[in-house]
Amino acid sequence: MTKRKIEIMDTTLRDGEQTSGVSFSVSEKLTLAKLLLEELKVDRIEVASARVSDGELHAVRQITDWAKSKTCSDRVEVLTFVDGGVSLNWMEQAGAKVQNLLTKGSLNHLTYQLKKTPDQHFKEIAETISLALGKGIKTNVYLEDWSNGMRNSPEYVFRYLDFLTVQPVHRIMLPDTLGILTPLESADFISQIVKKYPQIHFDFHGHNDYDLGVANTMEAINAGCRGLHLTVNGMGERAGNAPMASVVAVINDFLPHIDISINESSLFKVSKLVSAFTGFGIPVNKPIVGDNVFTQTAGIHADGDSKNNLYFNNLLPERFGRKRKYALGKTSGKANIQKNLQELGLTLNEEDLKKVTQRIIELGDKKEKVTKDDLPYIISDVLDSGSYQQKAIVKSYVLTHSKGLKPSTTLSMEIEGETFEEHAQGDGQYDAFMNALRKVYRSKKIHLPLLVDYAVRIPPGSNSDALCETIITWENNGREFITRGLDSDQTVSAIKATEKMLNII
Repeated sequence: MTKRKIEIMDTTLRDGEQTSGVSFSVSEKLTLAKLLLEELKVDRIEVASARVSDGELHAVRQITDWAKSKTCSDRVEVLTFVDGGVSLNWMEQAGAKVQNLLTKGSLNHLTYQLKKTPDQHFKEIAETISLALGKGIKTNVYLEDWSNGMRNSPEYVFRYLDFLTVQPVHRIMLPDTLGILTPLESADFISQIVKKYPQIHFDFHGHNDYDLGVANTMEAINAGCRGLHLTVNGMGERAGNAPMASVVAVINDFLPHIDISINESSLFKVSKLVSAFTGFGIPVNKPIVGDNVFTQTAGIHADGDSKNNLYFNNLLPERFGRKRKYALGKTSGKANIQKNLQELGLTLNEEDLKKVTQRIIELGDKKEKVTKDDLPYIISDVLDSGSYQQKAIVKSYVLTHSKGLKPSTTLSMEIEGETFEEHAQGDGQYDAFMNALRKVYRSKKIHLPLLVDYAVRIPPGSNSDALCETIITWENNGREFITRGLDSDQTVSAIKATEKMLNII
């Protein structure tokens, strides 16, 4: 089957920069332009609007100088206006060779914004195109508000297209400027146009106001469009534009008759870089590039993945330079934990695996996030707890810390079946706990070991704040030993380490 080639034009550096609060620096624009063309391998990039600022002029000049050295100047495009040649003069200064001329694609915009007749508008457009031709600048034409034009003034749209198709124009670009199209309308409107002008190259420029940008883009391809306008992370005005990563995945998986040049494995890298430059985080559930989209949380899914990949779909993370993860939390089953243990090169017997699973579920119930890097510490804590017979149990406690008052602890504990309660103050919450504990053991005429060293740390490499480990060194009858406690709260982890000490002695 012969595939039909679709051009991908990335407009992150122009339309994407219309995201509220986003402005790329000169160096950021140049870096992204290189990455988009050379690594992601988009066919074209739209990098700026003419006349915006001196900084924009400098950025475009840097990009066009680089593009010239790579003999790809015709892949760098600039948005221009019907302004008597002012935009074209700006383009000449910037060294740009392709203009994307913004014109009116609906009678409503033409009448109420420009306050001109179609004939006046067409005459000025023809003059602008002719002027560009004389300067060696190629012209593509945007029909701004084209989607509303097709809904409300189709006669005007077709009259305008009749005019454009006899002009020296390379591409006619059909934007759903306000993101109002449904997939059915996208298919219908574009089919009508392509059928009437089969030799013309039409681009579709979708916005995402109703979250239909990807669906509309898919229909535009099927209806005969030859080019698509996309942005990294779906950046753009209001709800943004059709997102690059999602559209690429849809084309590759559902439209086998379509050929695109995009390097899928670079999508995630480019997405992360754009996020870093803009300061706009990527939603964790954003398809293809979100942090969670290749993370299995439910234990049954991890179990299914181990049994003939039952919960895999065609969106394999390796396609996009990513890896599948198995989350650890209250919905984790043994399969989730085994997947993480495999990555760490660890194995546990069935009984120990059950204990570790239960501990992770307990942490998840407390809304704590557990990572793979936390696992060795949880394992150590759980297995260590099973290495002695538990005769001393800290049943409950109240820790108080109030301004102007010394911290205090009320403690209830059980020692070999006998219950004790004590209250004490101290220099800190843990000191108050230890003072209450000493009262309990004094009543049993038992001296507690001396606390020699106290250290707190989080698991190295962990990117969560779920766990902290308290390591306490004790001295008892001239012998030193260490106990560890693990919890999301520092004081509680110290209390757990202390409870282990009580059972050891």
